[in-house]
Amino acid sequence: MAWHKRLELWAKLALALVASVLFWRPGRRLRPGSSLPVPRKVLLVRPDNRVGEALLTTPLMRTLKAHVHPVPEVHVLVHAKVARVLARHPDADQVIAFDRRRLWMGPLAPGIRALRRAGYDLVVDCANWEAPSVTSALVARLAGPRAVVIGPSVWPVTRLHSLSVPARDDSRSEALQRTHLLTPVTGGTLSRGLSFREPTISAPFRAFLETDATTPRAVINPGGRLGPRRIPPEAFAAAARALLEIGRVPIVTWGPGEEELARAVVAAAPGSRLAPATNLDELAALMRAAGLTVCNNTGPMHLSVSVGAPTLAYFLRMDMERWGHAYAPHRMVDLTSLVDGSGGQGLEARAAEEARAFAAQLTRQARPT
Repeated sequence: MAWHKRLELWAKLALALVASVLFWRPGRRLRPGSSLPVPRKVLLVRPDNRVGEALLTTPLMRTLKAHVHPVPEVHVLVHAKVARVLARHPDADQVIAFDRRRLWMGPLAPGIRALRRAGYDLVVDCANWEAPSVTSALVARLAGPRAVVIGPSVWPVTRLHSLSVPARDDSRSEALQRTHLLTPVTGGTLSRGLSFREPTISAPFRAFLETDATTPRAVINPGGRLGPRRIPPEAFAAAARALLEIGRVPIVTWGPGEEELARAVVAAAPGSRLAPATNLDELAALMRAAGLTVCNNTGPMHLSVSVGAPTLAYFLRMDMERWGHAYAPHRMVDLTSLVDGSGGQGLEARAAEEARAFAAQLTRQARPT
């Protein structure tokens, strides 16, 4: 870890300790394993600026709406950049876009006073157990001055919680672990799977979806936020050619700054199509309509899973068991050894075979029995 990152980490840990002293109240800390009364108004806190992190809160929202009675009012606080991801979600009564730049002002920070007046009786710090998320824990504590605050059992942010929840020891799935934070409320009954709103799309994009709608299709999304974790575009081109061979037309999608990457894949796989520019709803609608997505481990992977599109995700230098969705109808494939260990030898063939086999399996399952 670089020295400035290490310094930043120690500063945040010190902040958590100082804040835990400043916000200490007698009787606030609950015994480990305590069950909680049925909440009336809940705030889920995850001020992270990644699309996937926002979508990973959706199982918690569904759990609260499906397994807590009477059904509580559910608000979700997210980073301002990803509030659009959860807007209009049927399980969120309110999505709060939060700007954390002035959090150092404590209770006087913009937005915090409104949260403190909202009267939450349960606030959930939706961070993970891998490392202490001081910002998330601090926002959760500030937002609920009289609320029960629950979060992952990671020192020193546990000192800001009323009740800290130990990680499950039977799974490393991030989606399942996050939802497990609500175990003190539900007794262990949890909803599984990511979800998304009904996409709203324009008339021109609807016309695009309806073009050749009877032809089997697949979405290929070769981009991703972090370049070192992206499979090379040649592998996606090989996957596209394999899909074309079995009668599926790949539609190559792209995000900001990725159009040239998408064009390179299309050029290397004649017969594939370049998607128009899409917003989040349009990408979700396209993935659902195509019924097969091939992508990296990135935000579009979580989006594809959330709309129920069978998803083949290629992982590179990331913990697949933790961040993937390894349950039907999805398939997660770790290609790190081929990229790093074999210098890329065999990568294109493996990517193509995985796409071919995945598509063939979906075709067999779709046939009437």
